[in-house]
Amino acid sequence: MNGNVVVSQLGARMHYAVPRIFASEGRLAHFYTDICATDGWPRLVNRLPRRLLPSSVRRLTGRVPKGVPAELTSTFPNFGIRSAIYRLREQNVVEHMANAVWAGSEFSRLVASSGFHNAAGLYAFAGEALEQIQAAKRQGMWTAVEQMIAPRGDVEDLVRGEHESFPDWAGAYTENPNALAFAEREKAEWALADIIVCPSEFVRSHVIKRGGRAEQCVVVPYGIDPHSPPQDIIRIGEPLRVLTVGEVGLRKGSPYVAEAARLLGKSASFRMAGPSRLSAEVQARLSQSVELRGIVPRAEMAKEYEWADVFLLPSICEGSATATYEALAAGLPVICTDNAGSVVRDGIEGFIVPARDSEAIARAVTELNDHPGIRAAMSESAVARAAEFTVRRYGERLLDALSVLPSERLPMNQAVHS
Repeated sequence: MNGNVVVSQLGARMHYAVPRIFASEGRLAHFYTDICATDGWPRLVNRLPRRLLPSSVRRLTGRVPKGVPAELTSTFPNFGIRSAIYRLREQNVVEHMANAVWAGSEFSRLVASSGFHNAAGLYAFAGEALEQIQAAKRQGMWTAVEQMIAPRGDVEDLVRGEHESFPDWAGAYTENPNALAFAEREKAEWALADIIVCPSEFVRSHVIKRGGRAEQCVVVPYGIDPHSPPQDIIRIGEPLRVLTVGEVGLRKGSPYVAEAARLLGKSASFRMAGPSRLSAEVQARLSQSVELRGIVPRAEMAKEYEWADVFLLPSICEGSATATYEALAAGLPVICTDNAGSVVRDGIEGFIVPARDSEAIARAVTELNDHPGIRAAMSESAVARAAEFTVRRYGERLLDALSVLPSERLPMNQAVHS
């Protein structure tokens, strides 16, 4: 794959890692996104004192695709602000998915109508790629779609089971017709794409189960660049500090964190860092066994990892949670499920426990608490493992996965019939 590539994405996923990777190789034909602080009227925001800005606008100032040439970047800020307003008005998951379907299709249509700058290929993301892929294929381009999380149908099935088990956490499950519409978009994208990029084997297996062709699906784990050196202190003689990062709720397995904390009592201290949509009553009950930190700014996350002895993510459904990479880089043994899509190896950098198993979590925490030597060995292995999953190594793996694709567009007569 030697030709130039158009990349499109909503938001600042992984700090714009994919467009940065292609730009660093001189292969980025153009980058499309909804809104960022370097293009259009939003760039004026950076000229204002940050202390005067509301939190939502301050987050916008962080949307800076460093390493992506400004002249190769196009945004749709009016669409972006409409999408943000719609998200702020969401009252439930049904409205959330309705907005996701609208935003994905509208963004995709805007990209398709803006052109592909004579690129050989298109790299887009599931749920927001269909119209782009259709237009790109008509022009003879290869297309890649990244499936960031398990297919929507599987997400719904897994979360439905959690609603049934913990109705007080999020209420009774509501059938979501918008989720079905989103799932159909995903399937249509898979059918047209030349390659489906999956961040974990967990995602790949579910894509295949839902109809994606196995020969199309490639696994490319993510990578991160650590912002601080790993800790080198193994605390002994005090309760083990267990950190969970991400939205507090059913998909992240939060009820199982709460139950594990109850089982372990004073032998371990649990902390959750992330937003929550839970009722005040459930949060109050959860707070009895787990410290809730709420939303922690990214610039302050290093302090959370420094606080912890162990990282825990018993997710029900993920793609490949970035927090697990960050925890490894911080030198933390990781306890997670297969469903978290991590690169953790059981018994080496931590423990892989069954999903929905609080007792297994408690046993893993106890093992690390009772055996500091095991914890120290896993901490050392975690740092070494993280070194294999930097952004640079992620880029190498991604480019290698796409190397089977052609470097030029197909002739138009072939493209129309492909």
